[in-house]
Parts: sequence; structure tokens; C-alpha cells
Amino acid sequence: MADAATTATETVKKTVETATATVKAQAEKVQATTQQAQAAGAKMFREGVDKSVAGLTELNAHGKQNLEALVASASAAQKGAEALSTQTLAFGKKSFEDTVAAAQSLAAARSVQELIELQTSWAKSATEAYLSNMTAMTETLTASVKDSFKPINERVTATVEKFQAAR
Repeated sequence: MADAATTATETVKKTVETATATVKAQAEKVQATTQQAQAAGAKMFREGVDKSVAGLTELNAHGKQNLEALVASASAAQKGAEALSTQTLAFGKKSFEDTVAAAQSLAAARSVQELIELQTSWAKSATEAYLSNMTAMTETLTASVKDSFKPINERVTATVEKFQAAR
């Protein structure tokens, strides 16, 4: 009987050792799987954060470029307004001087015929000068509007191209 008890004890020991080894192996597998999952999760989190930071950086750069385009547009509009103002003042000064000279010339007329000829000549030259000035101002205004919208159009084009490339 002692042999049977010893054999039973050894069998129980072997069974416990086998069970312990199996549990230990399973625990190591679970631990390894958990570590792999944790590493994969950390990697995905890092990638997500990196993508978010890159996206925010790109958005910030895009916003900066848009602001620079608005500043360039406002600057071009201001230059155009200054050019128009300069042209208007120059035309006003020349027109006033021409009118004073015409008035002096009309006052010195010796006959009604000469007065009418001087008046007609002055009216013709004043009309031509006005039309010439309006043409120049229209060209300046057109160029100013074109220059003012150029930076904004470039930004819109760049944005559209970026969205099309992302699709």
C-alpha cells in the first residue's frame, strides 16, 4: 500500500507540475500577446498624434499663406488707390490751370468771332483732356483690381488643387 500511496503522490505531483507548467506557459503567452497589443496600440496612438500634428502644422501654414495673400491684396489695392488719387489731383490741377489760361485768353478776345473760336478750341481741348484722363484712370483702376485679386486668386487655386489632389 505504501507503494500505491507513493505512486499516487508522484502522479499528483506530476499532474500539478504539468498543470503549473501549462498555466505558466499560457500566462506567458497572454503576457506576450498583451505586450504586443499594448505596443501596437502605442504605435497607432503615436501615428495618430503625428498625423494630427502634421495636419495642424499644414493648416497653420495654409492660414498664414492666406493671411499673406490678403495683406498683399490690400497693399495692391492701396497702391492702386494712391495712383488714382495722384492722377485725379494732377488732372484737377492741369484742368484748373487750363481753365484760368482759357479765361484770360477769352478776356483778351477782340471780337465775338475770336471769342467763339477761342471758346470752341478750349471746349474741344478740355473734352479731349477729360476723355484721355478717364481712359488713363480706367486703365489704372483695371490694373489695380487685377493686381488686388491676383494673390487671392492664387490662394484659391492652390486650395482647390490641394483638395483635388486629396481626393
